[in-house]
Amino acid sequence: MKNHFRFHFGLLAASLALGLSACTETKTKNIPAPTPVTPVANESAKEYGEYTDLKWSDEFDGAALDQSKWTNELGGGGWGNQELQTYTSSPDNSFVRDGKLTIQALQTGNSYTSARLITKGKQSFQYGRLDIRAKIPKGKGVWPAIWMLGADIDQNNWPKCGEIDIMELRGSRPTELLSTMHFANSSGTHEYRGTTEKLTTDLSADFHTYSVVRSKNMSRFYLDGAATPYYTYTSTEGSPFPFNNSFFMILNLAVGGLFDGNPDGSATFPQQMQVDYVRYYQYK
Repeated sequence: MKNHFRFHFGLLAASLALGLSACTETKTKNIPAPTPVTPVANESAKEYGEYTDLKWSDEFDGAALDQSKWTNELGGGGWGNQELQTYTSSPDNSFVRDGKLTIQALQTGNSYTSARLITKGKQSFQYGRLDIRAKIPKGKGVWPAIWMLGADIDQNNWPKCGEIDIMELRGSRPTELLSTMHFANSSGTHEYRGTTEKLTTDLSADFHTYSVVRSKNMSRFYLDGAATPYYTYTSTEGSPFPFNNSFFMILNLAVGGLFDGNPDGSATFPQQMQVDYVRYYQYK
């Protein structure tokens, strides 16, 4: 009996040992290996001057607008801001001449036409530096803008897609440069953060270079290649944060609306915004 008991006890112990060994081995095999995270190109922040690798540009050197890069967005109806202009594709409202793009707002009686050009579906921009050298107009009710919208706007409507206003100007205040970030909070309500830079220079008097440098969780804004940004926006200032996504570019000249009010006769039409170039750089 004793030997028989020892025999069965030994078998039971061996079985338990094998079972435990098998369980341990199976669990070890099922542990997934860590998935390597590949950094997105240029997601780290660098100094303004380190972005030297030109990835995309339009120098406006041709005889007409490059349709492979830009689309004329058309229509009126106020554009959500009670604006007065109707955007057209007429060569009277946008044209390329002498190495520059001109967007021209025209008045006919109480009606206004202008142009709004977008890179949507043709070129989007994520991390890197965008430079736009432009000469903007002034005058009550004149509203030039250089800005961006999230490339996913068809899936995530504004403001969820995000909006980056690189440069806006109230025509009645030509020494004030506005840069603004628009987004939706967690409940979907529109919020914004930004700056109004009060300058000693009339921005309409000459060409200036308006720049935004985008990196992961941060956007920095520069005027005329200054060493330091005049405004920095980070992911700590808004959530959700759509600004790590790709965005497309918009150049337009609006008339009237909520931003600067309607023309009061002090601004003489036509009014023009001229663009010397748009350049997109990354660092190597």
